[in-house]
Amino acid sequence: MPETPKPIKKEAAFFDLDNTLLRGSSSFLFGKAAFERKYLGRRDLYRFAWQQWRFILRGETAKMLTNIEEKALGLVAGHKAQELAQMVIDVYPDFIAPKLWPEAVRIAQEHIAKGREVWIITASPREMSEEIAKRLGLTGGLGTLVARDENGILTGELEGRPLHGKRKLTAMKKLAKERGISLKRSYAYSDSANDLPMLTHVGHAVAVNPDRRLHIFAKAAGWKILDFKKREIRRRNKAKKKADAARAAAQAAATPKAK
Repeated sequence: MPETPKPIKKEAAFFDLDNTLLRGSSSFLFGKAAFERKYLGRRDLYRFAWQQWRFILRGETAKMLTNIEEKALGLVAGHKAQELAQMVIDVYPDFIAPKLWPEAVRIAQEHIAKGREVWIITASPREMSEEIAKRLGLTGGLGTLVARDENGILTGELEGRPLHGKRKLTAMKKLAKERGISLKRSYAYSDSANDLPMLTHVGHAVAVNPDRRLHIFAKAAGWKILDFKKREIRRRNKAKKKADAARAAAQAAATPKAK
């Protein structure tokens, strides 16, 4: 009796979020939106801004992530889980979308077009990664889980630890097993040496705007290195603004004037 052929495993691409798919820190952008809704004071916003500036220039550190984590958890504690999910939805058009790297988005969507699954894996809240993945037409998002009580109120504590470093690798392996993904034929993108556990376990690793340590490692390993420029974001946003203005003008011209 002939052997049953093994099912062919799928290919996937895994993207870090902050400084990889998005310029800067999603937590800072979330903080800006929270400030507008008066969940956050001006002093706290300045602290978020300082962390954002350091993050863009120097990359992430464990201490920095801890500080951002504690502030973000304090921010959502006592609010309903639905409020967090809704805030992420509200944040996207004005705060997240304008900061996405155009080339990173193009690459992610190109993977989708080629039949690969594309997942965002981040230390940011899962609600953030899921919403961005949904907006971009990607497969899904994994992120840090914020605990909630039996009434759906966020406690300000985490379920486990942030999805960072080796925990990203664990989550990626678990996902690959559940969905029949071949990591040897898959891709991973990140800006940080903290994600080396994830990057070294796929067949195609790509360093995006890498920090110094990752740049050295990627160069020695012969990995592809991508260097995105801020002007790419400005050019995209300027074009969108012009298109939106033209659309609004066309709609106004087509609307019958009241007599």
